[in-house]
Amino acid sequence: MTSSSPFASWLRAQPSLTGTPPELDLDDLPGDPATLFERWIRAAAAAGVAEPHGGTLATADSSGMPDARTLIVKDVSARGWGFAGPRDSAKARQLDESPAAAMNFWWPSITRAVRVRGPVQEASDEESAADLAERSAAARAGLRPGEWVRWWLAPEQVEFWQGATDRRHVRIVYAREGERWSCTIREGEQERGKR
Repeated sequence: MTSSSPFASWLRAQPSLTGTPPELDLDDLPGDPATLFERWIRAAAAAGVAEPHGGTLATADSSGMPDARTLIVKDVSARGWGFAGPRDSAKARQLDESPAAAMNFWWPSITRAVRVRGPVQEASDEESAADLAERSAAARAGLRPGEWVRWWLAPEQVEFWQGATDRRHVRIVYAREGERWSCTIREGEQERGKR
């Protein structure tokens, strides 16, 4: 039995972490993850990352079977990460059955990623209607009021990851502690500290 197939060998030969990470001042981190996310997504856009607001949302159905899809984040605030979609979608059914999700953003040209995990709540009817109204006429075609939903992923944990060619990646992990956030920083395998 061989240890890897030709395809596995080909995959291993593909370059990785070829981007150039921006400078990262670990002594200048905000007290909440929404503020750092805004800094990072704006840096991604300024660096020319195409569609930096595109992310992958992972959900699970009632049997625990995972599912994922690419979507656009609509807003980020202290409330959470906002996203939307049709009420009759698989995403909506899964969130109704299991109201929790994870969202991932990957910006390869700057070797940065962000992971967001937590419970999901449906926004008010007014908020969902306002989100629908902001879409183009073509995107609204065929949708009636109540058929479009805005959700908020209220994170329990947000991890900011910056890759390094020496594999001493930096992880900045915010964890919700009641109404506050703790922040742990890891460089490679070393924990730099918690605040």
